[in-house]
Amino acid sequence: MSDPLMIETRALSRAFGSQKAVDNLDLQVPRGSIYGFLGPNGAGKTTTIRLLLGLLRPSGGSIFFNGEPFTENRRRLLRDIGALVETPSLYHHLTGRENLELTRRILDLPRANVGAALDFVGLTSDAQRPVRTYSLGMRQRLGLALAWLGQPGLLLLDEPANGLDPAGIRELRAQLRGLARERQVTVFLSSHVLNEVEQIADWIGIINRGRLLFQGQLQSLQQYQSPLSVRVDRRADASALLKEKGFNVREEGDDILSVQTSSEEDAATVNALLMRHGIQVFRLERRQDPLEDIFLRLVSGSERGSAA
Repeated sequence: MSDPLMIETRALSRAFGSQKAVDNLDLQVPRGSIYGFLGPNGAGKTTTIRLLLGLLRPSGGSIFFNGEPFTENRRRLLRDIGALVETPSLYHHLTGRENLELTRRILDLPRANVGAALDFVGLTSDAQRPVRTYSLGMRQRLGLALAWLGQPGLLLLDEPANGLDPAGIRELRAQLRGLARERQVTVFLSSHVLNEVEQIADWIGIINRGRLLFQGQLQSLQQYQSPLSVRVDRRADASALLKEKGFNVREEGDDILSVQTSSEEDAATVNALLMRHGIQVFRLERRQDPLEDIFLRLVSGSERGSAA
């Protein structure tokens, strides 16, 4: 990976007794990216975030932020990290503004940051209300404001859309995109709302049973997409030719071949190869699987492998 890395872990592990929650995890999160960290419940997502924040000690492995090792004597690295892990810790008897002001004083941040954070999450008009009167979605937005209070270069967000209505989720999506594109803020986003991650993330990591199943740019999931469907005039000849060239091919009805490819370049190669050998191609298409289908395919495959 040529991009500079905001987060890198090497063989990061954490065990609770005999149970490995995180197992030799090698994360590579480019600076300025929105990295969607996906996995089923109990996969190790929240444990990983707690390790990155120093809330848990790793059983093994190492963590790097911007190329610097994160160790006990380098906890200053946390000053450039904002985090929202599970439900935010708030003082319910204080107002939204007072919650932010308290944290601002502890961190010795500029006063203007409070107003900027409230504006960022759309809570300016409700800033004087006690938090106990806030809805779940408003409390989540205030938690996001706390994470953004220091205007960090890295945001670690665990289920940030929890409690938000569809309009709030769209607004959050736009806000995070703006931070990444305009300010080069890196967003590490753990979520189970896969269709939302698909619309915002440019890098994906999929974890199950503490192990990384996939990591890469969103378009790299092409290799796990449904096969290419190709309708030709000489199905048997086309099948033999493609198999000879190393493609995994299955013959379907109506002169259709199902061809497993790993990239759009492979699709272009299949088309050119058939035409070069005088085989007419009437249709060449691929059904675009949603991220949820690919996610379930990868996770179920890892479960079968574990059982075996």
